[in-house]
Amino acid sequence: MMSLIFFALGYFGFSQTEEQVLSKEVEELLLVAPKTYLKINKALKPYRRDTIALNRFIQSALENNYQAGYTYALNQKGTVYRNLSEFKRAIALHQEALVLSEEIENKEFIVLSLNMLGVVYRRMDAIKTALDYHHRALELAEIIENPSVHIKRHINISFNSIGNLYHTLGQYDLAITQFKKALELEGALNNKLGLAINNQNIGEANEQKGQLDIALDYYRKSLALNDEINNKFGQVLCKNSIAQVYLKQDMPSAALVLLQTLKEPATNLGDKFLLSSVLINLGWAELDSGTISEAEKNIVKGRKLASASNMPSLVMYADLHLSDLEEKRENFSKALEYQKEAKKIYKEITNDRNLSYVNDLILKYQSDRKNSQISELAQENELVKSRLRKNQTTILVSTLIIGLIGTILFIMYRQSQSNYEKRVLGLEQHMLRSQMNPHFLFNSLNSIKLYIINNDKKNAVHYLNKFSKLVRRILEGSALKETQLSEELETAELYLNIENIRFSDEIEYSIEVADDINAEQVKIPSLVLQPFLENAIWHGLSSKEANKKIWVIVAKKDSIHLQISIIDNGVGRKVSEEIKENRVLKRNSVGIDITKERLANFAKDYQNDFSIDIIDLFNEEGNSRGTKIILEIPMV
Repeated sequence: MMSLIFFALGYFGFSQTEEQVLSKEVEELLLVAPKTYLKINKALKPYRRDTIALNRFIQSALENNYQAGYTYALNQKGTVYRNLSEFKRAIALHQEALVLSEEIENKEFIVLSLNMLGVVYRRMDAIKTALDYHHRALELAEIIENPSVHIKRHINISFNSIGNLYHTLGQYDLAITQFKKALELEGALNNKLGLAINNQNIGEANEQKGQLDIALDYYRKSLALNDEINNKFGQVLCKNSIAQVYLKQDMPSAALVLLQTLKEPATNLGDKFLLSSVLINLGWAELDSGTISEAEKNIVKGRKLASASNMPSLVMYADLHLSDLEEKRENFSKALEYQKEAKKIYKEITNDRNLSYVNDLILKYQSDRKNSQISELAQENELVKSRLRKNQTTILVSTLIIGLIGTILFIMYRQSQSNYEKRVLGLEQHMLRSQMNPHFLFNSLNSIKLYIINNDKKNAVHYLNKFSKLVRRILEGSALKETQLSEELETAELYLNIENIRFSDEIEYSIEVADDINAEQVKIPSLVLQPFLENAIWHGLSSKEANKKIWVIVAKKDSIHLQISIIDNGVGRKVSEEIKENRVLKRNSVGIDITKERLANFAKDYQNDFSIDIIDLFNEEGNSRGTKIILEIPMV
């Protein structure tokens, strides 16, 4: 009871009227002792960023043995120190809160403590540790029956963090998918802070992709939300990001004006991460504006702040700009030193063990989401077997097919396991197989099945041989970064041949290679043509009545680029989109997006870049007569 009197004495340093209101709220809180986050937060929300108030509440909670309130206050105090970039103190407080919440078996506060630890470690660029905490939080939160709004919020925090880890891996499209998922859930909760955070994150991912106008749009959406809830930190963060886009758009004057207004509020907020970023960007703007000495002061100051606060990503960011600064001074040896130091830090942040660990967990999430697909495919297998029991020949062929499927799936599983140790390219190739195989493999086998049912053994064996050869090519090609042009064209022809079974051989296709191209010597990314051929068939030709044609034309654009044109006489993209919207079952594919990333990875080893152009073809009356895709792949 002494602690209740303590609060009545104006323990938080407010006016007498405010003290009386506060003491009444706290007295009721300690007497009722609720165990849920939302009820505790309702009473203490105005004081959760006041460390003096939190310390006094912690003392009263201890005296009254109010463990849930004590855990709440520890986490809030840890958040205050995290925002001040005092990460060690924040970790200690969140760890203490985690131990206590586990002792009292309060799942809400266990999830809260785990996610808060994950956020701190992510700010420190400790990827593996951060992911581990967020994963534990997500696993616990998702099995809670009738989750509270607070638990739903923390599920969103975990999704957001997974998106940030995709971002760290350079998988920006996948990161955006996660952020948009969290954005939708935050919208359902009407959580404007969550909406602001995820809009900011989507902007950052688009900025990394080089889509600066899109990034700017998301930053402005986030800023509007932060203005609406008067979130000072979010306002400075968004404006800093907007200024950074201005710098990348070669508008240093606009960036400089904006950044000069942010230095004081960033300092007042006390968040060293934000202040360091503002200082480095301010130095960048000054460097591009020609004031080199002022630029050096701000960049060095931002770097020292980042280094002292254990924020290696910002140290690396500062080193890159210091390298540019020394290059402008024509001090090339010093510029090179900064470049080497930045490269060293980057390797430390994204080391192989961290990337492997992240890839393993991401693949686990994807595997869980495909469980329903696997169940449906298993049912389809049973149906196939029951129909083929009519005679011994069909039973034998059915057994061979099922054995083949089992072998393929086993090989795919073993290869995917070995690919876990590979870098990002291995992840992309595995995803390419997992997107293509579940639909294509079983649909192809169903087509072959019809030959078996009709007792057309010759065609069944003929197409089964082609199918086996195609599967082998897919599995071999998915483990390679590049292959011979002749091999890729043969794989494409096998694919078209198998798909054509589904269309009763209605599709006419041709593959033409220019005389001046040696298909045995030219190298291209493996399995790069299949996604475009698949789109041409399923979105262009499948909705057309007759006269279905595909042309694949290979030629040299010039001495350094190979040009591959894929032309179909289908219904065109506009009509295809209308048909897709009216379908009950929609086919979603990320094959072309992943192919673009793989082409970008392939082009890194060459002096020249790649390009993909999609051209709508029209006749003289303005009606669609198909689509033309032009791939330009570097040879030098």
